[in-house]
Parts: sequence; C-alpha cells; structure tokens
Amino acid sequence: MASSRRGEVCTHIDATPERVWSLVASLDRMGEWSPECYRVTWLGGATSPAERGTQFKGRNKWGPVRWSMACEVKTADPGREISWSTVQRGRELVTWRYRFEPEGSGTKVTESFQVHWLPPLARFFEDVLMVNRDRAREDAMRATLERIKTAAETAVESSPTTQHNATR
Repeated sequence: MASSRRGEVCTHIDATPERVWSLVASLDRMGEWSPECYRVTWLGGATSPAERGTQFKGRNKWGPVRWSMACEVKTADPGREISWSTVQRGRELVTWRYRFEPEGSGTKVTESFQVHWLPPLARFFEDVLMVNRDRAREDAMRATLERIKTAAETAVESSPTTQHNATR
C-alpha cells in the first residue's frame, strides 16, 4: 500500500472471474465481506449495479467512528471489473475498484482505492486522529478478499458439477 490516498491488495481465488464478480457485484452483501463497510442499501429502486450511475448508500465503521456515504457505480463489467465512487455534494471523493483477471484455473482479484478529494474534516480524521489508518485499511482490504475467496471457493466446491466430477 503506497499511502492513505491510494492502495491495492490482490489474491488468487479458485473460481471463475464471472463467479467472483457476481459475489462482489452483490454489493448489498458487502457487510459479509468487509470489516469496515457493514451495510449497503440500494437507492432509487436499484437492486444491482446493472449500469454506470446506479446509486447506493454504504454504511461504514472504523473502531468507534461510524459514517455513511452515497455511492455511484462507475463500472459494472461482468467478470472483469466493478467500481464505484463515494460522492458528496456531487463531488467524487474516493473510487473503489475490483478487477478480475483469469489466472491459471482461477482468478486474480485486485481490490484498490484512490482518493480524489477529501473534505477538511475527513482529511483531519484520516491524517491525524486515525492512527495506523493505512495499516488498518490494508488489513481490512485483505480480510475482505479472504472472505470473498472463502465464499467463492466454498460455492465452487459444493456445486453439483464439482461434486459430480469429484466422484468420477
């Protein structure tokens, strides 16, 4: 992780890019994966990130600090990428991105973020009050990918096709 303004983590998941993408794209399940984002609610009648501009609200926590952010889907390319930006008063704050690349018999998944702009109070919290925030964010991103990995690989192991093939 380079800094509190940009970072990424990667992992290999033994499942297809389409399978892993479908788990991550179920953003209302993000509370199952992320130690920081504990709830996502779709806005405007949306039920999935079907297209650019779809909106949702993310509720987050870090220690005793709680906040919510309006978010807007930027990319929803099945099996390849999903991204969204947190938005405040029409201004993009942070873009979160998941990329899915075929790798051997599975998928290389990269979770990344890039800060575009932070309001002064948020910058103060990030830079002054949240000691070890960079390490905590990186740990949270790794935990998120590990939880997605477990869900994706468990689903693959228990699928009827995999069970049938295992008995041959």
